[in-house]
Amino acid sequence: MKARLRRSAALLAGSLIPLSLLMGQPASAVSADPMTDAFARAATTYEVPRDLLVTLAFAETHLDGHDGEPSASGGYGVMHLVSNPTAHTLERAATLTNQPLSALKTDDAANIVGGAAVLRAYADDLGLDATARKDPAKWYPVVAKYGNAASPDVARLYADTVYDLLAEGVDADTPAGESVTVRPQAVEPDRGAYARARDLNTSAAAAAVDYPSAHWVPAHSSNYAISSRPTSDAIDRIVIHVAQGSYAGTISWFQTGPRPNPTSAHYVVRSSDGDITQMVREKDRAFHAGDYNRRSVGIEHEGFVDNASWFTDTMYRASAALTRNIADRYGIPKDRTHIVGHHQVPGADHTDPGPHWDWTKYMQYVTNGSGGNPHTAESVCGSGYTVIDSAALGTAGTVYLLYNSGNGYNCVATIKRTSLGTPTATSAYLEVQGRTRVTDSGNFAYYAGPVRASAADKCVKWGGKAGSAVYDSPFEHCG
Repeated sequence: MKARLRRSAALLAGSLIPLSLLMGQPASAVSADPMTDAFARAATTYEVPRDLLVTLAFAETHLDGHDGEPSASGGYGVMHLVSNPTAHTLERAATLTNQPLSALKTDDAANIVGGAAVLRAYADDLGLDATARKDPAKWYPVVAKYGNAASPDVARLYADTVYDLLAEGVDADTPAGESVTVRPQAVEPDRGAYARARDLNTSAAAAAVDYPSAHWVPAHSSNYAISSRPTSDAIDRIVIHVAQGSYAGTISWFQTGPRPNPTSAHYVVRSSDGDITQMVREKDRAFHAGDYNRRSVGIEHEGFVDNASWFTDTMYRASAALTRNIADRYGIPKDRTHIVGHHQVPGADHTDPGPHWDWTKYMQYVTNGSGGNPHTAESVCGSGYTVIDSAALGTAGTVYLLYNSGNGYNCVATIKRTSLGTPTATSAYLEVQGRTRVTDSGNFAYYAGPVRASAADKCVKWGGKAGSAVYDSPFEHCG
């Protein structure tokens, strides 16, 4: 079998490989780790790096086939094999593996084989020889193509996500409770032509976005209506969605058109790090919530309603900061009457954000405190610490000095008040007289610190920075 696979791209593309041969075991045998085994067999058969295959699947679906139900863009199974007007990886997988569409949609092993077959066919199309196929870095253009992106920029975003996950490693549980792992490995991807595409993880067009922390990637013009809100229509609702798909996949889907059911949202939020992309200006009407399109701003969140693993604390915090910003600019009350799920929109036939969305946590992050930061100096420094001094850092934050009488330690923390959820330059330092200053400095989303040091019977200098404001104390609070 391997000899046939190595002969030529044309032979591979035309070969029909029965799933029974790929399974490598009789039907009566039951594996304790069926998905792990399926990835291993598919990777070996199609000469796709196993860890890359697993990581791509995790980026797409968190290894959840959703019982054969499609994503919003028509993707099926663990490998998100797509069947929609612009992409047909599901059908191509069926041709390459000689498997019925029903099996590719519902059977995890068949779906993984189908995804590997499509990746190998793309690799052959792009001219990857046997040596190149052993190097995960060389697969970058193949991965970018697999994402079915609407533009090179989004294709790069899709592939970068996969390679970032490869660097972090994967330790995921399947819906059946099986653990699938990929060890962290640094791979410098060979982006080829995609190196010239815009890096959507770092670039933003400030003139285009309404929320300064967002990237700007415009939706296709058929997926929204140009308007002049709030002059034409008051904006008094914020609608929370779950995309039923990945971050890059959702962005690409909103860029695709025209199509029978035009769809978009104003913002898309990523699960892993809370990254935000704006796709429709708030003045315009995105097509996301039926009767509420005229009056609302829509926020899509990467993930699937039936899998809670997508709803990270980082996503909640970033989305809540966005919601708070929108609410403040339009005078929208921060309550569940005005911040609603898609399922609450009159006439909606959707269930998102679903039962796993933690509304209590989310609304606490939206409404907590006058500055909206869910963290306090006491929570950052820990139990036993009490604030004994503080200094405002303009409007950007406050730096606090705390003391723990139980152990004689001081602690310094800088708590941000603006740009919440967005990493910005923030620092905190503590210097005990006669010792070296200790500083925590970097781009932080909510706070810098804690910086702790034993300071019983000693004077301390302390301070920090947020935005352009800096505070430096003299030596004080002695003993």
